[in-house]
Amino acid sequence: MNRTLLLKKNSQRAKRKARVRGKIFGTAEKPRITIFRSNKHVYAQAIDDVAGVTVAAADGRVMGLKANKEAAVKVAEGLASAMKAKGLDKAVFDRNGYIYHGVVAAFADALRENGIQV
Repeated sequence: MNRTLLLKKNSQRAKRKARVRGKIFGTAEKPRITIFRSNKHVYAQAIDDVAGVTVAAADGRVMGLKANKEAAVKVAEGLASAMKAKGLDKAVFDRNGYIYHGVVAAFADALRENGIQV
């Protein structure tokens, strides 16, 4: 990929990320769920922004999954079970600058199906 095109793509995602992050905030009762999607894997974590700590996390690389919709569903199931073990069932969703479709949308839908109110 052309270097200037890649820089433009990354800067556009950074702008979207800052715009989204300025509007949402996680608490201990309702943490912020953020997703990171690389070319190979999907990662997710629930964050308490007041204390600045990660409450729960799920790692697609450790689970041996790739970066596709099926893997996103399994990562969401893992994160939902970790959150339920901590007694959490509500959260706010941070799409982390990604467009809400494909892997990101499948992840959010799977969270809802597993009992996390997003």
